[in-house]
Amino acid sequence: MNSLALSILLTFWLASSVIASERYSFGVVPQQAASKLVRSWNPVFKHIERQTGIKLLFATKRNISTFENACASGDYDFVYMNPYHYIQFHGETGYRPMAKARDKKIKGIIVVKKDSDIHSLEELSGKTLAFASYRAFGASLVPRTALKKKGIRFTSKYVGSHDTVYYNIATGNFIAGGGVMRTLEATSDNVRKRLRVLWVSPGYTPHAFAVHARVPNTIVSKVKQALINLDKTDEGKILLDRLKIKGIEAAKNSDWDDVRKLKF
Repeated sequence: MNSLALSILLTFWLASSVIASERYSFGVVPQQAASKLVRSWNPVFKHIERQTGIKLLFATKRNISTFENACASGDYDFVYMNPYHYIQFHGETGYRPMAKARDKKIKGIIVVKKDSDIHSLEELSGKTLAFASYRAFGASLVPRTALKKKGIRFTSKYVGSHDTVYYNIATGNFIAGGGVMRTLEATSDNVRKRLRVLWVSPGYTPHAFAVHARVPNTIVSKVKQALINLDKTDEGKILLDRLKIKGIEAAKNSDWDDVRKLKF
């Protein structure tokens, strides 16, 4: 091998080694217990690493409020965040859109116990309702706004995650609470079968796969394409199914204009 060929090979090897050694945090909004999120998301990140050589490190927080603080500080390189978080932290912290679930709208819901005698929103007047957090989009902001527009007075109790809401309603600790269809479908069978959906909101642009401005464009491009390509293989389809997502597509900032028009 001549010196030129050796030099080219060495350069390529070094470049590949740099990419392989790159580690980027990927924050995931804690709609569910961290242990469940790890089981759902880590296989996706491992798949992306095999495809790109870029290591994505799963990160989350114990509840949505502390997750919001991390986003506000720009702690995550990549992040899966709800629509309200995206429009907030896009301007404040420098997160920009990368992708979103394809052919999907996020719908807020209000659930009650399956055998509850509550059958209308008006019957929730004067009750204490469970929500994941103040700024959880579909699971809190959307249903609370709908109730207020109807003039229904209620007390909000924030319990940390979607799964905690569902569990507390199923066990009778609260008469009703907020969620979204995706996490309701993903919660345990034992809890889900004891719940009934009382109300469903209109659909809005779903969660954002966002990236901080500090991440190099070459890295962003590789991760973005790997996400979009997930449903092109049988393995990727299985990984997406665990997330209750059919496919992922590229996104732009204006995709969330429907959320910006809402008055919370």
